[in-house]
Amino acid sequence: MTKLSVNINKIATLRNARGGDLPSVTETAVKLQEFGAQGITIHPRPDQRHITRKDVYDLKPLVHTEFNIEGNPHRPFIDMVLEIKPDQVTLVPDAEDAITSNAGWDCEKNLGFLQNVISEFKNAGIRTSVFLDPNPAMVKFAKETGTDRIELYTEAYAANYAANKKDAIKMYIEAAVEADKYGLGINAGHDLSLENLKYFSDNIPNLLEVSIGHALISEALYMGLENTVQAYLKRLAKW
Repeated sequence: MTKLSVNINKIATLRNARGGDLPSVTETAVKLQEFGAQGITIHPRPDQRHITRKDVYDLKPLVHTEFNIEGNPHRPFIDMVLEIKPDQVTLVPDAEDAITSNAGWDCEKNLGFLQNVISEFKNAGIRTSVFLDPNPAMVKFAKETGTDRIELYTEAYAANYAANKKDAIKMYIEAAVEADKYGLGINAGHDLSLENLKYFSDNIPNLLEVSIGHALISEALYMGLENTVQAYLKRLAKW
């Protein structure tokens, strides 16, 4: 079964809008795991506008499923990840002022840089994943970085799902097949939702993990957090 990792950045955004500790990032992580989530994802940014460095350290002893830290691998981020030693680090090439992640890596252009960064994480025993657009030609360069997995950037799929889901998923299938050929694990994330997740999960071969935050937290406002997690797990189930 594909694992569900819940990105809790939006909980931190809501908390920071008012100050204090409500809603609690740590309590949310604990509850999500109780409700069936198989991982917790965070994406700390340099300006700490949602997840803070303190959150990263506070969450470490509380995540007993899988702890996935995403981010652009500048030196402070690398050092923090090496100290925390999460189960997985996902490398994302987002600019400091980006509202959210908006592109995958050009692994060919950044090959040497990524090889150096990934070797640091692998030497520390941390599984690595690189954020990748659904470009089958880029997969071989991702393999050359030394990464364990790729995370397919699914915004284009989500944006085009309603108009033509078969066309929307085509390049993702091709990229996943190529990744499997090279022995790379496959993750996915960005704008996946209750509406579009099942079709994606059913059609992407060897999908190991999805990371979902914005849609899941938004849907939980209507459905409740526990019910929403269970609804996502049902869409990921293989019968």
